[in-house]
Amino acid sequence: MSSTPQNKGSYTKKRYLLFVIVTFVIFIIPFMKIDERHLLLLSFEKKQFHLFFTIFDMQELSIITPLLILLFVGVFFITALGGRVWCGWACPQTIFRVLFRDFIQTKLLKLYKTVKNKREHIQKGAYFRKFVAVAIWVCLSLVAASNFMWYFVPPEDFFVYVQDLENHKVLMTFIIGITTFLVYDIIFLKENFCTYVCPYARIQSVMFDEDTVQTIYNDKRGGVIYDKDGNLISSKPKGENDECIGCEACVKICPTHIDIRKGMQLECINCLECADACTEIMDKLSKETLVSWTSPNAILNNTKVKFARFRTIGYGVVLVIALCILLYRSFTKEHMVLNIHTTTQSYAISKDTKSVENFYVFLFRNTDSKDHTYYFEVSNPDITIKKPEKHIFLKAGQQTKEIVILHTDKILVENNSGTTPIPITIKAYAIDNKEEIHTSKKAVFPYPRISELAK
Repeated sequence: MSSTPQNKGSYTKKRYLLFVIVTFVIFIIPFMKIDERHLLLLSFEKKQFHLFFTIFDMQELSIITPLLILLFVGVFFITALGGRVWCGWACPQTIFRVLFRDFIQTKLLKLYKTVKNKREHIQKGAYFRKFVAVAIWVCLSLVAASNFMWYFVPPEDFFVYVQDLENHKVLMTFIIGITTFLVYDIIFLKENFCTYVCPYARIQSVMFDEDTVQTIYNDKRGGVIYDKDGNLISSKPKGENDECIGCEACVKICPTHIDIRKGMQLECINCLECADACTEIMDKLSKETLVSWTSPNAILNNTKVKFARFRTIGYGVVLVIALCILLYRSFTKEHMVLNIHTTTQSYAISKDTKSVENFYVFLFRNTDSKDHTYYFEVSNPDITIKKPEKHIFLKAGQQTKEIVILHTDKILVENNSGTTPIPITIKAYAIDNKEEIHTSKKAVFPYPRISELAK
């Protein structure tokens, strides 16, 4: 998987393109909605979770289980395939640092001479330009913080709330807190976040194998720079056939300040800037790059990377299953919730009519995005609804608790040995859309022994 002269700078250009795509997608997702249903939103205020334009009530949050499986197994899958490819190609930390250092400080304000030397110190003096760089990043951090909050407070509410921050102090606190963190992180903490703070670097080692794609220096061609203990032997290998010329272009351009020739290191984020730097130098010598994106086994055996293996196939199967469950739950979601509880009061017997009444507590919740009027029916034709007599109207997202009395004046069971639990099914539905919005629940209608009715 070696680079050629035609591929010069390809990794960097592809990274920048992916940065633009990821930023656009993350920014635009909160604005994607159908009616009042968002593509992705977790609203603590409304106690709702929106996914794929479907609204889930807090009582339906079991939907998060397959989503979490997708997230965690997805991390394992991506890491097993491409190492820390997330860190170098899609992580917001990396995107923000490239934007601040390479674009704002270097390209725009010329505080650094070149993006090819990450070990260069910032220009002395130039206080006004430094202030402008910080001011620009503070503004961008505010936008990024707002963008983050849109996944919890939808934009249509967010822009109303920010006009009345006096009554939305929690929102203001989160925005200021996230903005402050981003300013500190990108301007002061820098790549130390990747090296010392982010836990991903620590857990990645247990997910790697010899076929995991990484940024690798080919010491078989280039020569050995470090010994087995990691001590520097020489900046330029001394072997007669060693191709590394000791220019250290790969070292200077590394954002986390490591020497890729030392071997795999936790600080490496797979940005592949060193591969592009080496490609540019080796092109001038009409040779292939010494740093490439490949696997240890591919380098050792001079073969292609083996992507399909037991670990990656296993992760892939789990991901497909979790995704299918998630899609199924999204498209078969109930638009109403009904919970039935019995009261502490047992059945009541009317002395005059010899009828039997049972009492229940029905908890209705409208989980649809529209207002509906509800009612219900009992599967047993001999059992009628005595209360409530009127239909139940609920606005979108609203819930109510109703005392329900079920009544019968029929002889359901001729049993004199004790109370008989009669299984029944309660079907609740929306009056205006009975075919699509309905649910059924099992319940029990306790019926007394015949001797009690005769008293």
